[in-house]
Amino acid sequence: MSTANSATPAAITPYKALIAGRWIAGSGTLDVVNPATQAVFATVPDCTPDDARRAHDAAVEAFATWRRQTCFARSALLKAWHKAILADQERIARALSSEMGKPIAEARGEIAYAAAYVESFAEEATRIYGETFPVPGANKRAFASREPVGPVYAVTPWNFPAAMITRKVAPALAAGCTIIVKPAKQSPLTALILAELWEKVGGPAGTFQVITASNASRVSEVMFQSPAIRKLTFTGSTEIGRQLYQQAAATIKKVSLELGGHAPFLIFADADIDLAVKEVMACKFRNAGQTCVCTNRIYVQESIADAFASKLAAAVTALKVGNPADDATQIGPLVDAAALRKVSRHVDNAVQLGATVLTGGKALDGLYYAPTVLANVKPGMELMEEETFGPVAPLLTFKSEAEAIQAANDTPYGLAAYLYTNDLSRAIRVSEALEYGIVGVNDGATATAQAPFGGIKDSGIGREGGPWGLAEFLEVKYVSIAIKADCQPH
Repeated sequence: MSTANSATPAAITPYKALIAGRWIAGSGTLDVVNPATQAVFATVPDCTPDDARRAHDAAVEAFATWRRQTCFARSALLKAWHKAILADQERIARALSSEMGKPIAEARGEIAYAAAYVESFAEEATRIYGETFPVPGANKRAFASREPVGPVYAVTPWNFPAAMITRKVAPALAAGCTIIVKPAKQSPLTALILAELWEKVGGPAGTFQVITASNASRVSEVMFQSPAIRKLTFTGSTEIGRQLYQQAAATIKKVSLELGGHAPFLIFADADIDLAVKEVMACKFRNAGQTCVCTNRIYVQESIADAFASKLAAAVTALKVGNPADDATQIGPLVDAAALRKVSRHVDNAVQLGATVLTGGKALDGLYYAPTVLANVKPGMELMEEETFGPVAPLLTFKSEAEAIQAANDTPYGLAAYLYTNDLSRAIRVSEALEYGIVGVNDGATATAQAPFGGIKDSGIGREGGPWGLAEFLEVKYVSIAIKADCQPH
């Protein structure tokens, strides 16, 4: 069944939520706004705690049978889902671009990236191995097996509406768990389309549900109070992550948290400046800087600082800002007015405290902000303390390797860090010294479905992607068996 009702006017399309195997309209609606036009173009149900309870009950009921499906059956459904996503790539990309402002070329790339997680976990589903191991005593045998943790509650952010869904849903389903997703209110449509495609390929009712709501806490409370929901997986801010961690503790749920970041990028004097600029651009300005792993602090060794700043500013000035629906657009709007205010505040604060604007530095029409490079940035500025989540590249300088490492690690966050050097020994030394879950060496775009994605310190716990991501949805069971003594021959 389609999530959208084609009989209604095209101007505003109502979508339905998938709960307990049914597409429901709900008693209220939540507007979905296109950041590029600031116009409402779709609505989704504003689900209630009663809707959440129905989703909860369906997930618990479906888990009893889904967990007993063979790994090969689960893998086959995931492979069919992967194929369906790629076949519908353009429709999903258009919806994604419209709901959160991502340039269409990037949106298409995200759908391919999201589908890669489904394919990867379809393969991992058949690799849930156990172990046998020796124990004292000739009359005992012992083994450890891995079993699905149980029904899962997932809360996802607005900035990657497809990848954040598949990165959580695919491993949960592969492991034999059922999952309820509460997508961000700014970007719920992509989640609903992905659920539609799961249903289309034969995904059983209750295995993957999507609940949309303007007030996340009201529907989430149902999940947190229930001991039957055994796992929370969340991507979002550190502040909200702490709150959810505390709520999950009441019923001792297994928890994965992918939280905020404040990524440094260290550019050493031996770097190829042109290539270093290219990697910084790929890292910083993807999704208009609205990613948790994009660099927020660019440290450049003093001897090349001026040359690097000049080339970076030229590259940033050349970025095409425009309508996300245009294939040539590289920078789209920010997601909402609050995001624009934060970016403006950070830049204004930095300038007031002595930073120099090399390019950009101003809000444009609507929710757009000019891609910006700031020189003479110093510790103590707001953008050095918080994630800007916008198209702003702050430049700082350093003298020695030790100074660069100390500055990079001087933060409570530990998600991603980057460095550019042509010295292999330095690459190894610095990557080992950086206190981060992800390190890119001469690589500003590290994400891949087979890799472990996640951070340390205030950036969260757990990993997503590859066998590490699957393990987050499994529990280990140890079985010890006492056997009879050897039989004597007759």
